[in-house]
Amino acid sequence: MEKEIHEDCGVAMIRLLKPLEYFQQKYGTWMYAINKLYLMMEKEHNRGQEGAGIAGVKLESRPGHEYMFRERAEGKDAITQIFGNVHKNFSDFTPDEVTNVKYAKENVPFACELYMGHLRYSTTGKRGLSYVHPFLRRNNWRAKNLCLCGNFNMTNVEDVFEKLTLQGQHPRIYSDTYILLELMGHRLDREVERNFIAAQKLGLKNRDITKFIEDNVKMSNVLKTTMKDFDGGYVISGLTGSGEMFSMRDPWGIRPAFYYKNDEFVVLASERPVLQTTFDLECEDIKELNPGQALIVNKSGEVSLKQIIEQKGDAACSFERIYFSRGSDRDIYKERKKLGEQLTEPILKAVDYDTDHTVFSYIPNTAEVAYYGMLSGFKTYLNEKKIERIQQLGHKPTEEELREILNSYVRSEKVAWKDIKLRTFITESDARNDLASHVYDVTYESLEPYKDNLVIIDDSIVRGTTLKESILRILDRLHPKKIVVVSSAPQIRYPDYYGIDMPRLEEFCVFRATIELLKERGMHNIIDETYRNCKAELKKGKDEPIINHVQELYKPFTVEEINHKIVEMLRPDDMKVPVELVYQSIEGLHEAIPEHKGDWYFTGNYPTPGGMRLVNQAFVNFIENVYQEEAKF
Repeated sequence: MEKEIHEDCGVAMIRLLKPLEYFQQKYGTWMYAINKLYLMMEKEHNRGQEGAGIAGVKLESRPGHEYMFRERAEGKDAITQIFGNVHKNFSDFTPDEVTNVKYAKENVPFACELYMGHLRYSTTGKRGLSYVHPFLRRNNWRAKNLCLCGNFNMTNVEDVFEKLTLQGQHPRIYSDTYILLELMGHRLDREVERNFIAAQKLGLKNRDITKFIEDNVKMSNVLKTTMKDFDGGYVISGLTGSGEMFSMRDPWGIRPAFYYKNDEFVVLASERPVLQTTFDLECEDIKELNPGQALIVNKSGEVSLKQIIEQKGDAACSFERIYFSRGSDRDIYKERKKLGEQLTEPILKAVDYDTDHTVFSYIPNTAEVAYYGMLSGFKTYLNEKKIERIQQLGHKPTEEELREILNSYVRSEKVAWKDIKLRTFITESDARNDLASHVYDVTYESLEPYKDNLVIIDDSIVRGTTLKESILRILDRLHPKKIVVVSSAPQIRYPDYYGIDMPRLEEFCVFRATIELLKERGMHNIIDETYRNCKAELKKGKDEPIINHVQELYKPFTVEEINHKIVEMLRPDDMKVPVELVYQSIEGLHEAIPEHKGDWYFTGNYPTPGGMRLVNQAFVNFIENVYQEEAKF
């Protein structure tokens, strides 16, 4: 798996349902919530290492005192930095002042009842602290202050931007996060004004109006009028200055969110094990937010689930399960093992059923669980063969015969080791390629040269760059009879547009191999026709159904034909060892991960119109910017 592929974000939230004094008395510190937020974010570090941010809100703060706080930082050590900065604030006070709950509540920054955390991976290539969540929209009315973060990527930002400008707004930044903040902030303003008018009709004045507004703001109204316009995969989370907390999942269920509530607090995170470990919970204690649903906690601490948008599909992301989410999740662990186990038969075929002379291994580290599943599949296969051999003897076996049969076993070794990280300051291509070839190292003499096959499993093969520049070269040093590279995921043929930083079409090794096959076999007409069809698709109106015409490119070829071409393109010129690719099938994917049907990376069946439109645009861009340029030479 190329480590440049990133999932964009992780979110974590906690809302105390009892006063800070309760936690001081029961747990010995009012910092219970912020300490738990730190643990949740550390447990989600796998989801974002480019930046992190937190926000907090104090309830019922007096005028003239700050009540909404935010801290952000860049880099892989951002979590440590932001929580370090928070604790630096405490050093401005005496130990007695910090531990005095009443004093801390009134005076110490980040002594809050609501907290929200975010971890960032960029899917846009944009860097800088100004792009790190949470985003903050300020106002002198507490209820109009909005702090927002999320795990999302919107496919129709242009349409929403146009809607904002038609309303007379003038957004300063063109990005999905900023536009979402402004649109939701605008709808929050309207919700506050609705309550302002209602309060006036009741004869309320001054601070009584403010209290009425804060007690009656309905974030469900804000979310319903904001999110109906967006196309994409998302979990949007936020806080208001008056104490509302919310988190909403997209109506297709693409991005994940899990929550837990008891009488002390309510928490939400992007992954289930994060909550299990941080709060010592059982799997069954934790609930998953449904598609189109929002978890909302109002100022008074009332927790509710609201269906903001009717569910539009059942497209929970399968790639979350294969790669991004923590493998310590009970169900994900079983699914990844199943993915490996299901590949037993195609691997047997690739090594000509010669298990006695085959060594099994994996590419560290995310493929490890699938590797255990693959070993389990082969152990089952060998046990069945042993039973057959014993039965075929026709007599009670001697000890020698039994030993000879039982000594057949699955040969597994840790062949590949992740050694160093490629440093991006080396820009010369030759130097970079040479360094890349040393990213992995091998365990020498872990197989018998020229006699043993080597089967090595990875979670997925995307660009193929790591295979070409590093893995195949380093494995060749062991001189295996044959190398079988196994992917526990099917062929990745299409980009993602919902929050995972997948490359452009032309960067996928499967796509490149398919284009080469079309050219070699004189099928240029299919390329040209697909281009014309994609162009025509982009002219359709917003309400017309969209078809993914890029799928037409793959129809003339079998998976095996494409695999053969990929090997031809990726194998180093000086490498003589035979190489074969084995991919998971689409059917195998669905069997192993039945509850997560979002498979557009592999099938091109995007769940939203925005995804369909963008994949057609991607092929048009390829033809106009890459293919035609290559044709000149």
